[in-house]
Amino acid sequence: MKSSDKSVFYLVREEILPEAIKKTIKVKELLKRGEARTINEAVEQMELSRSAYYKYKDYVFPFYEASKEKIVTLAILLEHKPGVLSRVLNTIANDSGSILTINQGIPLQGVANTTISIETRDLAIDLEALLDKLRMVDGVKRLEVLGQA
Repeated sequence: MKSSDKSVFYLVREEILPEAIKKTIKVKELLKRGEARTINEAVEQMELSRSAYYKYKDYVFPFYEASKEKIVTLAILLEHKPGVLSRVLNTIANDSGSILTINQGIPLQGVANTTISIETRDLAIDLEALLDKLRMVDGVKRLEVLGQA
């Protein structure tokens, strides 16, 4: 790739990835968590060849790693009940998320569309875990990642 070429990134669901790519991600996680001391040990545990690992290791990573030190914009559908938005904001703040913008529409038919932009640099947990927590907040009907900057 020439230095003037830009990389293009895609968000792809795990179930359509080839096994070698899935195993490469798992090898990287084993190494990161200290469950394997060496690359050899990790690839053996995952039954992956070293050559496949080295082929993909610099090109695949979990979504939350791509989201570190980024601004992530979320689209959230909230029930129109007192305290729902407050609980969402508190959940983000409790995990050291920095809220940059909040936009909420007028509630229609008992729900309100809300967009929240979060800076993820200081998050205490990975973004996927935060999104799971937000989905569990009472009154959150739907949550989607709109984009990243």
